[in-house]
Amino acid sequence: MKFSRLEVALLWALQGDAAASVADLAATEGGATSTAWRMVQEFEKLGLIRGRVALLDPAQADARLCVFATVRLADHAEASIAAFATVIRAHPEIMEAHAVSGTADYILKIRCRDVETYEQFMTHTLLRSPVVKSVVSSFSLKELKYTTALPL
Repeated sequence: MKFSRLEVALLWALQGDAAASVADLAATEGGATSTAWRMVQEFEKLGLIRGRVALLDPAQADARLCVFATVRLADHAEASIAAFATVIRAHPEIMEAHAVSGTADYILKIRCRDVETYEQFMTHTLLRSPVVKSVVSSFSLKELKYTTALPL
């Protein structure tokens, strides 16, 4: 999708503060409030804006530990893939799940309180799933960059 200079400015402003008023969004690029309102409505209608959220501080939300877990499935049958999808959707600790190329089938981004909590989750949830063959966990030592803003 190709965006005008005004659309890019509005989208950057929205990605930075989804709670910004339409007047504030319009002011970012000197546009009219009615134009900004119409653009936001159109972006929502098209599905470009999928929702507006509050981003919580993981430490204050008691989810300080960030784990990247690579998962290999026992097999790649449709039923196994569907069963794994059911498992990952049922657990809010799993913040992201991606099918990947390489030696693993999936990589998961998991947030939880501490190593003990993760160990419980991994052994009692992931490894008990009959479709999961193996899990390799990597713990984030330091977050160097975090953004939810897409490059426009």
